[in-house]
Amino acid sequence: MASSLLRNPSLSSSTTTPSLPTFSTTITTPLSFRFPPSHHRRRSSSASLRLSCSISDPPPPLPPHPLRRRRPDYIPNRISDPNYVRIFDTTLRDGEQSPGATLTSKEKLDIARQLAKLGVDIIEAGFPAASKDDFEAVKTISETVGNAVNENGYVPVICGLSRCNERDIQTAWEAVRYAKRPRIHTFIATSDIHLEYKLKKSKQEVIEIARSMVRFARSLGCDDVEFSPEDAGRSEREFLYEILGEVIKAGATTLNIPDTVGITLPSEFGQLIADIKANTPGIENVVISTHCQNDLGLSTANTLSGAHAGARQVEVTINGIGERAGNASLEEVVMAIKCRGDHVLGGLYTGIDTRHIVMTSKMVEDYTGMQTQPHKAIVGANAFAHESGIHQDGMLKHKGTYEIICPEEIGLERSNDAGIVLGKLSGRHALKDRLTELGYVLDDEQLSTIFWRFKSVAEQKKRVTDADIIALVSDEVFQPEAVWKLLDIQITCGTLGLSTATVKLADADGKEHCACSMGTGPVDSAYKAVDLIVKEPATLLEYSMNAVTEGIDAIATTRVLVRGNNTYTSTNAITGEEVLRTFSGTGAGMDIVVSSVKAYVGALNKMLDFKEKSPKKVPSRNIKVTA
Repeated sequence: MASSLLRNPSLSSSTTTPSLPTFSTTITTPLSFRFPPSHHRRRSSSASLRLSCSISDPPPPLPPHPLRRRRPDYIPNRISDPNYVRIFDTTLRDGEQSPGATLTSKEKLDIARQLAKLGVDIIEAGFPAASKDDFEAVKTISETVGNAVNENGYVPVICGLSRCNERDIQTAWEAVRYAKRPRIHTFIATSDIHLEYKLKKSKQEVIEIARSMVRFARSLGCDDVEFSPEDAGRSEREFLYEILGEVIKAGATTLNIPDTVGITLPSEFGQLIADIKANTPGIENVVISTHCQNDLGLSTANTLSGAHAGARQVEVTINGIGERAGNASLEEVVMAIKCRGDHVLGGLYTGIDTRHIVMTSKMVEDYTGMQTQPHKAIVGANAFAHESGIHQDGMLKHKGTYEIICPEEIGLERSNDAGIVLGKLSGRHALKDRLTELGYVLDDEQLSTIFWRFKSVAEQKKRVTDADIIALVSDEVFQPEAVWKLLDIQITCGTLGLSTATVKLADADGKEHCACSMGTGPVDSAYKAVDLIVKEPATLLEYSMNAVTEGIDAIATTRVLVRGNNTYTSTNAITGEEVLRTFSGTGAGMDIVVSSVKAYVGALNKMLDFKEKSPKKVPSRNIKVTA
């Protein structure tokens, strides 16, 4: 399939690149798309038109596909190709700091493997000193993903975050040292407000701490050390130049410049990178990086401005998740560079295989329970939806009129040209082919489980849609290790009396437990029955339900957020404070009570998995429902 980096080259500006970025505050990435549970279905309504790229369309001449450019050999403190931009993904560290985005060790490993498939250069796997669970997760990723070298010699750098103290740095090294390419990332605040109110230290004291801790990290045997001056966007320039110069002399190989509170505009942040590049002694011996928060909605624009000014590493997260308003979104930054790198950004490119963007976005969304908004750039539900009559007319005549990239470029499925409709008579092979088109590569055991769930749904629905299939995959594949497994539910409810629920669960050893409870409604009574079995105090913080398709026979997806007692805490990487962890769970089913209970049990499983002991997985079993 021909690459479709830029639908209309006539939109590009002159290839003459100014010495400093010229981005305005109105910069955004030019596309908008998502992969939700109600994902990109072809609606039956005539009011909406959803189209994907056809191989029969004659696209205009396009620049070479970035993946055809060879990824430069990895050297910690320099990049042989001055146009190559390293992608540093911090979904597993900064992204997990989003409220409710707690991930289990298994989920972190799954996401890390998917990030490697995507082709990110560096995976910041976590903050090892935060908890024993975080340490073990980073260590496992280092031992597995960090040693999985592909046929092209690619293997991601595995990075661990640490504050500027020996304990954190030692812990981070013990977690990442098993990777083929380990990195320690250490930071300390440098803005006046942080020095006065948080650190209560002088500038010279902070310089000495930074210098000695970078030197300590190198002394452990780590030859790849990244340093970040926290809140650099509000720090005094001369102080920044001084502390950065000192950590370079101490052995830092990457200097990350964070806009920690997301306060800078693109022109300001680009100038900050340019000034650091021009005034920091020894800067030619390190790689400059960016880390932009999204408090003013400018993280992507600031990141691109920083790269245009000379930064050659960008720190991003999948779906832009992270503290407060989130981080620069990997998919936005990567696709902006892919679409405009040659024409506006002086030839910048990355090593990302963009065909895996959708699958990665979906995995992170399902594991974290954080749904992306429909108009989210690149991975939003409406990115390739055309409802306006004028737009529909243009799309029917030539897709380049309103789409600047081909959906297949990011892994979004095209329409089923073979005309195959999945239903109760469809076989395993047809389902496997459709899953492949949707971007899912499942092993035989996972396929078998999905197939029987599919057949069950097909018995009740005349036609099974893509959205139905995606919901089933999310419900079966993107689930935590089971401490408790839902077996059966019986509900009695209505206006004649209190609702009652009988719930049967299986524990990690396969032993069945049954409980009955009353409540204000079917879901309330079922949750109370689950609590009687699990006996683990939890507070339900959020509950939401959506239908993945139109019609009364739609599959329902439920998301819940729970909080445990005071024993479920971890250390915040930025503030150093102990924070209560929250845990999300999702469930899907044609019965809304089953969907709700599966989501609740999933959240409890995550919470229990957070404990030191990880029980073995419970075998799958079909759920029986009577009402």
